[in-house]
Amino acid sequence: MAKKILMLCGDFTEDYETMVPFQALSMLGYQVDAVCPDKKAGDTVATAVHDFIGFQTYAELRGHNFALTADFDAVKTEDYVGLFITGGRAPEYIRLNPRVIAIVQEFFAANKPVASICHGPQILTAAGVLKGYKATCYPACSPDIGLAGGEYVEVPADQAVVDKNLVTAPAWPGNTAICREFAKLLGAKIEI
Repeated sequence: MAKKILMLCGDFTEDYETMVPFQALSMLGYQVDAVCPDKKAGDTVATAVHDFIGFQTYAELRGHNFALTADFDAVKTEDYVGLFITGGRAPEYIRLNPRVIAIVQEFFAANKPVASICHGPQILTAAGVLKGYKATCYPACSPDIGLAGGEYVEVPADQAVVDKNLVTAPAWPGNTAICREFAKLLGAKIEI
């Protein structure tokens, strides 16, 4: 049986920050259970493509429909070896779900690997798990990390920050870095 990764996402999750990690982790042999509060396997979430096209902040364009692979209500964290939290707009509202917060706290209590990209750390701050951690995120979310007792680390968009069981990246250009470092935390062996 394949080892399982839980992926938290929701409507208007960032397209690349969802599909690329889902596919990369699946390629490594993990069963990735992508879930969203109030949805079941086979339901979809709308994705958004965030890009810089001359404004002071990113523009949000409609992406794809991303099919969920598991039922949110059936999640038991003890069944998973790691947690991946996608970015985009989804974190700002799924963090209001008490079970989302409990799931994150359970992964940290068990010291299991957690990856969080872009706006994903909004969920980590709401869960109160960042005290004493170094982390990065989309720059507009950086004050939240400090307010939650963590230390914001500014890195280029294609990099990741690893601290203990947590790996974070600022945005989708960091997909390679966050997936590579998350795989290391999971103990994945990649042979060529």
